[in-house]
Amino acid sequence: MKKILQINTTVGYASPGKIANDIGDLLIDTGNESYIAYGRTPESVSNSNVIRIGDNIDNYLHVISTRLLDNHCFSSKNATKKLIAQIEDIKPDLIQIHNLHGYYINIEVLFSYLKNVDIPVVWTFHDAWAITGHCTHFEHVGCHKWLTGCYKCPQTNTYPNSVLLDRSKKNYADKKRLFNYPKNLTIVTPSKWLANLIKQSFLKNHKISVIPNGVSQEIFKPRKNLELEKKLNLKNKFVVLGVSSVWDKGKGFFDFIELAKKLNDDCILIMVGVTKKQTELLPNNIIAIPRTTNAEELAELYTMADVYINLTYADTFPTTNLEALSCGTPIITYKTGGSVESVTEKTGLVIEQGNVSAALDAIEAIKKLGKAHFEKHCVSMALDKFNKKKQYLEYIKLYKPLMGI
Repeated sequence: MKKILQINTTVGYASPGKIANDIGDLLIDTGNESYIAYGRTPESVSNSNVIRIGDNIDNYLHVISTRLLDNHCFSSKNATKKLIAQIEDIKPDLIQIHNLHGYYINIEVLFSYLKNVDIPVVWTFHDAWAITGHCTHFEHVGCHKWLTGCYKCPQTNTYPNSVLLDRSKKNYADKKRLFNYPKNLTIVTPSKWLANLIKQSFLKNHKISVIPNGVSQEIFKPRKNLELEKKLNLKNKFVVLGVSSVWDKGKGFFDFIELAKKLNDDCILIMVGVTKKQTELLPNNIIAIPRTTNAEELAELYTMADVYINLTYADTFPTTNLEALSCGTPIITYKTGGSVESVTEKTGLVIEQGNVSAALDAIEAIKKLGKAHFEKHCVSMALDKFNKKKQYLEYIKLYKPLMGI
């Protein structure tokens, strides 16, 4: 039996937290011992041994430090030192890192420790934060400074926001130094697109593997709910669905509004994850639904839709695409990051970023062919390439030789 410790911002919440939980379950099922160290609530039920890094007060202080000094992940020293003491007690055979950003850990303390221990480290990049001096995504602003060295960051006002200083130059240099400390580091990305970026970065000399994310086909599968269709008054309507945990300009919020204005009367948009304040900005032909944590309800919405549309300007490998496919719903996506890697000519259409007219044309093209033309191919692709258990078993396979098995 081997001991594996995972580190992530949350447990069972948001995509990386769910992935950590799922990997933990598979580790337990295969006779291993699973630990997950996390920094922030909310925390869902987990079968793994969970360890809270710091507390809410430490999170708040980390936020303040980030806002004023732009030194994200250089606070929480004591919390990280306590975590290291717990790691020493556990003596894990491997450490799996997910997201380090999120106001809970000190990378100077953590990676200085990892430099001096003989523990293999696997780090899954869910975005590009590790190779920049500040941001998590840069393609939507056309910034290439990360290739040679960040400075005068154009996105200090985006997560992790800094309102006073721009420390991107020092952050970049510190990350380059620290993240190359571990002697045995394997980087995992969910998309080929992100892997290609890493191969151009200061981490290019490490082993890089691609393991796409997966979803549960026991939950996300075609689920008809005629009562829900009736409740939303969708009879004889062509339903276009958009889903996001947080809607903003980068997720295409305003593009959806522009698209709604151009849709024919027989089409209706549904946006899931919209806040009450955002709902007031939407035209009448958009149905706003608050964020739901009920996966079965979300699967019913995907099934009810004739097409799922993803107008994101920055994304690594959106799980919502995979959920839509699993429910038999074709996808229209902007040509953004790894979003295109779950779309083929049999499962949807890819259009240029910001081209709302092209989105309208794509909707009409799918309407003409009909959802039935795509449904079987969508489900088949999801089962073959994005099955949760199958995908996360790839992590177990990756771990074994690193642990000498």
